[in-house]
Amino acid sequence: MKYYDDLRGFIDALDEMGDIMHVRREVDCDFEPSAITRRSYEIQSPAPLFHKVAGVAPGFRLFGAPASLSSLKDKPYARVAMSLGLAPESSGPDIIETLSAARHKPGIPPVRVESSAALCHQNILRGDDANLDRFPIPFAHDKDGGRYANTWGTLIVKTPDGKWVNWSIARVMKVDGKRMVGLMVPSQHIGQIWTEWVKLGQPMPYALVQGPAPAISCVSGIPIPAHADEADYIGTLAGAPVPVVKAVSIDLDVPATAELVIEGHVSIERDCQEGPYGEYGGYLGSGSSAQPTFHVETITHRDDPIWPMSITGRPTDESHTLWAMGLAADALTYLRDAGIPVKTTWIPEDSTVHWLLVVMPQNWREQLPGMSSEALAQRVGEVLFATDSMVFIPKVYVVDDDFDPTNLREVAWVLSTRVHPTGRRAVFDNQRVIRLPQCYDEAEYVAGKGPKVVFDTLQTQRHLHASFEQGYPEEVRRRVLANW
Repeated sequence: MKYYDDLRGFIDALDEMGDIMHVRREVDCDFEPSAITRRSYEIQSPAPLFHKVAGVAPGFRLFGAPASLSSLKDKPYARVAMSLGLAPESSGPDIIETLSAARHKPGIPPVRVESSAALCHQNILRGDDANLDRFPIPFAHDKDGGRYANTWGTLIVKTPDGKWVNWSIARVMKVDGKRMVGLMVPSQHIGQIWTEWVKLGQPMPYALVQGPAPAISCVSGIPIPAHADEADYIGTLAGAPVPVVKAVSIDLDVPATAELVIEGHVSIERDCQEGPYGEYGGYLGSGSSAQPTFHVETITHRDDPIWPMSITGRPTDESHTLWAMGLAADALTYLRDAGIPVKTTWIPEDSTVHWLLVVMPQNWREQLPGMSSEALAQRVGEVLFATDSMVFIPKVYVVDDDFDPTNLREVAWVLSTRVHPTGRRAVFDNQRVIRLPQCYDEAEYVAGKGPKVVFDTLQTQRHLHASFEQGYPEEVRRRVLANW
């Protein structure tokens, strides 16, 4: 196990494992890097590293698919695991347990270093020189409203009183060299903080960080409780404080080893159109909305910077690996805190964050005496649908632990044979609905309300599987394997 405190060490480690695809020929700065990255997701190839992008200075690079499924079939979650300092062979449930356990440990606050020691300050651009046109920012999809300057970077903001610092990922579209426009959802933490600045009538300072330590990108993309600092949580995962440096032009601290940092202020009005954008549900976008402008004032970067990108769409990309694991860890934490003895939780990648599996141990009835499976399903829904992160999840399945929830073939078998056609479900009407899940109708999106459901698939008596493992005597299985 090794914690990587910058993006380059992480890329080198993936390269040694054979999980980096070096693209050394020149690629355009329009669609080619994104198309290559998208195909790499869909065929589960090594992560593409683009060494030569047309129209930008030599040495500027792009890095695609930073936390998607690995090309190493025996280590499918290696990129996520290694980002968090875990062994590359870690399973999905191992990662979720780590993320959940860290929620109950004391945070380790970041430590500030001098500007001269900060790699992100090797180059400082101000005024007209601080221009996004210098950098390789491709279109993510051909129906998008513009080039997306942020798909895997960390946005850093804080409340006016300085008591809450938030590190998060949100999509941000380039408007021109000096302006961006970002999706600002009021219920999300960055939206809550922006609202505080709007009430004061003051533009919000922000830093957009590209290519920090991989754990920073990962934690920025998962839910942790409001008013908790992601930097402290990352320190817990790393076992050491995150080195930060004071930004050049605003009162924020930024990761010292980052590849690039954009500094500026966010307007107090929704004064620019953002979108459309092809999102994690797997469909190209078709609409835009008025969102606040991110004004670009200062840019700092390392020599020969690497700009990471996540090109969302059909499975499997970072939305379906890292973000899904973060949501599952959030669900696991809340369910266990509520006294429900959950073995693990899992969001299958191919469900595009529309299914959550709540896996119960064989002895759950002994741990919850007198509770029926129907009552358990009801309780699971009451706990989960009261949390902010479950706004993204329309369907929950409470399942036994007699199969591998990370194996989609086994998931399909279990859900096909154990979900009752009409009964054994707890339906929760008038739940909060946002437009990102793809399963609601327009009236429900407009109202912001719709149904959610918890399916009870728990067996009253566990049945043996008609499988090699459970369908034959042990001595027969041994003989078969010995002569295979």
